[in-house]
Amino acid sequence: IPVPLGSCTIFPIFAALLVVRLSALPGGTTDIDVNDEGLQDALKFAVAEYNRKSNDFFYFKNMEVVKAQSQVVEGVLYFITVKMGKTTCKRNFPNPHCPFQANPGKFYICEFVVWSRPWLKDNQLLENTCH
Repeated sequence: IPVPLGSCTIFPIFAALLVVRLSALPGGTTDIDVNDEGLQDALKFAVAEYNRKSNDFFYFKNMEVVKAQSQVVEGVLYFITVKMGKTTCKRNFPNPHCPFQANPGKFYICEFVVWSRPWLKDNQLLENTCH
């Protein structure tokens, strides 16, 4: 059966557009800039929760954001991988300007998942894994 020439060129174009759209599906995770304001708020919250639940004597703080992604859901999920270091401050007296301990080789890689709904002023730490 002969196929009109116009439909032969439309199918590849449609297929290419479909592939491009599937790679950017709503609700999918997206890499975000480490300076993103929402990410920074989520990171501060995650670090505070980490320290609140920690049994360590010292306060930990973020040394470096290794990877940051977000996913739009009912709010925003932030997937954050950070290098965390132990400071010289006691955990019960946190100070964001507190220096790291002298042994810079001692750090943890932590993966946090924070669910943020800023219009409700609600953040929840869904996952907290450090090693």
